[in-house]
Amino acid sequence: MAAARFHGVDLDIRDYAAEPGEASPSPASLARWLTSQGVVAKGMRLRWRYLIRLQNTPPIVLMFKDGSAGLMVGANPEKGIVWLRDPMGGEGDTPVPVDELRLSQVWTGDVLLVRRRLNESEADARFDLLWFAKMALREKKLLRDIAFASMVLSVLQIFPALIVMQVLDRVVNYHSMATLISLTSFVIILTFYEILLSYARRELSLILSTRLDSRISLHAFNRLLALPLEFYEREQTGQVLGRFMAVFRVRDFLTGQLMSTMLDLFTLVVVLPILFILSATLAWMTIAAAGCIGLIVVLFLPILTRTMGRQVKAEMNRNSTLYETVAGIRTVKTLALEPTRREEWDEKTADVVRWKLASGRMSNWPQTLVMPFDAFINRGVILVGAYLVLTNASDMQAGALAGFMMLGGRVAAPLVGLAKLLEAVNEVTVSLGEAGAVLNQPTETKALTTGMRPQIKGALSFMDVNFSYPGSSTKALNGVSFEIPPGTMLGLVGRSGSGKSTVTRLLQGVSRSYTGYLRLDGVDLREINLTHLRRSFGVVLQDNFLFRGTVMQNITAGRPGLTIDDAIRAARLAGAEEFIERMPAGYDTFIEEGSTNISGGQRQRLAIARAVISDPKLMILDEATSALDPESEALVNANLQRIGKGRTMVIVSHRLSSLVDCHQIAVMDKGKLVDIAPHHVLLERCEIYRTLWLQQNRHMNSSGPSEAAGQLSEGE
Repeated sequence: MAAARFHGVDLDIRDYAAEPGEASPSPASLARWLTSQGVVAKGMRLRWRYLIRLQNTPPIVLMFKDGSAGLMVGANPEKGIVWLRDPMGGEGDTPVPVDELRLSQVWTGDVLLVRRRLNESEADARFDLLWFAKMALREKKLLRDIAFASMVLSVLQIFPALIVMQVLDRVVNYHSMATLISLTSFVIILTFYEILLSYARRELSLILSTRLDSRISLHAFNRLLALPLEFYEREQTGQVLGRFMAVFRVRDFLTGQLMSTMLDLFTLVVVLPILFILSATLAWMTIAAAGCIGLIVVLFLPILTRTMGRQVKAEMNRNSTLYETVAGIRTVKTLALEPTRREEWDEKTADVVRWKLASGRMSNWPQTLVMPFDAFINRGVILVGAYLVLTNASDMQAGALAGFMMLGGRVAAPLVGLAKLLEAVNEVTVSLGEAGAVLNQPTETKALTTGMRPQIKGALSFMDVNFSYPGSSTKALNGVSFEIPPGTMLGLVGRSGSGKSTVTRLLQGVSRSYTGYLRLDGVDLREINLTHLRRSFGVVLQDNFLFRGTVMQNITAGRPGLTIDDAIRAARLAGAEEFIERMPAGYDTFIEEGSTNISGGQRQRLAIARAVISDPKLMILDEATSALDPESEALVNANLQRIGKGRTMVIVSHRLSSLVDCHQIAVMDKGKLVDIAPHHVLLERCEIYRTLWLQQNRHMNSSGPSEAAGQLSEGE
């Protein structure tokens, strides 16, 4: 943290989660965490003679054998000492001089280099072909070795043709056994080196492909996680998934067809001059035929792009229907919607088949038109060559013709492959556009990795806050102003659409395009690091999602490093301990997908335990009890006073009976704050609150003052 603070980046060690099985943080895991927090970090192993030379550098983290670390802030090669400072101490602490002998007793040899991200990195750049190219060029050493192996293999491929020429022209014509033995020995040696180099190139290509595959997958998924919640709320989930998966078609193209074609081009560079030496006429014919193939592909490229683009969109629409059906299968079954969903699936499938057929027919035309040129390269050239030999139109002999045919096939294959590569680029361009429609959306990366990290106490202040949802002409919040001190239990009530949940969205940083001032402990909410803000909150929604995994894993989902004791404490606070202990495996009980093996009340209490485990100073409960049965709701409400002790709580609820103990209750109506006061005060002076209270408690004789009941009956 001290090294990052030197570069102007403030970090919270509580955000760090150790890798499984790590007794102490490793340079690799620390580097990954720091990179995710907006700085550039790299772990490496250094020797003393290199460490001592690092003068006038930013602070360097040295990893110690006991799991701790030191901060190297200077070095003096002449005196043979480095200056260390305690990273947990203050910046004004005096550094301690340490020599090689003393340092070797505690230092593991590992260092962590940290610097600020100065320019746009791969994680922030647009997803396009240039991004993929830059990523591939990072593997310079592998690319160099693959290029060298390919060049040598291309040179070696010349010799079989030359050997055939010698066999036909010298061995067969002159019956030379000595020449045959010499050529046989040469072929054996040549074959050995060719096999060895081919294996090495395949191994290097495999390593390069897997590295690119992993890096592309990691960056794409990280970009997906960095997209704001507003994007997912307005986009269809099936469409998002379909477009995201398109990035893997681009990956397959880069690590497959493109790489193999580029490697084959080395053969073209080496072998083509030999062809012109053997026969310039046949060489020009081969190139002309391959050029015609490329021209045909280029001419058909625009119309193929349009047709294939519509096919991809049709497939994504069908995938969306599939996703919605599977995700909502409970509703489909309970309402007997199978015929409706089947009809929609049939329509989407028909659309896919229609465009797939159109795309296949369109691509069939260039494939048919290139066949004569392809046949000429493979069969026609030998006929022309034979004619040239018979008519003595050139100095070519039978052996040279056989050698040309062997080399000509190797030259034609890369040229034809290059032409067909253009056709594949068409599909990749469409896939890249679809992936970019998701991955190039504005992200929360800057808000997640930069900003202040103040200590949260829970004081909230709204000052003339206005907010409208994208595409809406009405304000969801209209001049909302109120202020509450830390430790306040605030209830939010109002009719549907009054702006209650919008207030909680702004508090969580889901939407930041509001006007006015929203402050947390006196700090503007937009100036606070978004990750720090959200981890400082505990949020419980009406319908909480539990992941597949154990009860323990779900409770500690936000803090993987916490122990079973922390989980038990949180479960006890949420009133979940009693039913967890009755489960077959207790905290190790596995929760199925969709939480089908636990009740709604149990799911809500597990969600509350997950929210309170990090001891947040501010909690938000947005309709957290509206879906519960009366018994479960009563149990959760009974725990609210205990949960809210020492922390600010914002509770959104339609059921006013669960808010009567709140210190303050804010009444919302059409985006405006109508009134804010305790329950008994609102009953006296706020007509909207009094009306809502009487509507919910009309079955009780003592539900409210008779005067209020009279007013209600008059209003009705």
